[in-house]
Amino acid sequence: MSTTPRLVATDLDGTLLRTDGSLSDHTRDVLAALDRRGVPVVIVTGRPMRWLADLRPVVGAHGLAIVSNGAAVYDVAADEARDVRGIGVAAGLELARRIEERLPGVTFAVESVAGIALAPGFVDVERIPEGSRVGSLDELWTEPALKLLVRHPDADHDRLRSDVTEAVGDLATPTWSMPGLVEISAAGVTKASALAALADRIGIPVADTIAFGDMPNDVPMLRWAGTSYAVANAHPDAAEAATHRAPANDDDGVATVLAELFDL
Repeated sequence: MSTTPRLVATDLDGTLLRTDGSLSDHTRDVLAALDRRGVPVVIVTGRPMRWLADLRPVVGAHGLAIVSNGAAVYDVAADEARDVRGIGVAAGLELARRIEERLPGVTFAVESVAGIALAPGFVDVERIPEGSRVGSLDELWTEPALKLLVRHPDADHDRLRSDVTEAVGDLATPTWSMPGLVEISAAGVTKASALAALADRIGIPVADTIAFGDMPNDVPMLRWAGTSYAVANAHPDAAEAATHRAPANDDDGVATVLAELFDL
């Protein structure tokens, strides 16, 4: 890019974080250097708010997080959600009905600002808080949802993805970042839409932004940013959407590129 970026946006899993979920010392040093310079580093992730408590030292004084694939902006330091764009209760229950009609046997979970609630049979081995609510969607869905999560015990990922996409049509935005799980946001909600709104609010033009990602849910963001990098381990869809390539996440690809661009 011709100028030094004024806003950095990066996905977490598979991009900024190493495969084991850790953040290298080199990456921490680069992020701290950008924070000292006043450069906003925005974490843009499919993760819910409840997974980001340990990122307070990483985002620094100038950083924010966009969570749940764009459904909310999370002020990590204040532990507060802003700009929530969720799926309403009635609309969400209709989405679930359409999906279940298309693919009988699906199971659901609802992620909201308050946490996650699970319908019977939904299996998620990662970070489900003890004591999470379990029940029918009619009972659980009482406030706008950041994401509707969909699994199926038998259908392969390609069928799950295609059937859910066809079922929701233009009523919502389905995406995925791992096999066997489809994540549904409100219509028009993507990582890109949330990042564009944030950049506009703080007065940074798209030409001065840089984004990093690795999976299909990063594609809108990679296409939107003035400059974008897919890490070497990226899904083909993300690699095709990006304007540049970075080293793999296990080789500190994001930090390597940023250290060069900012002459650190």
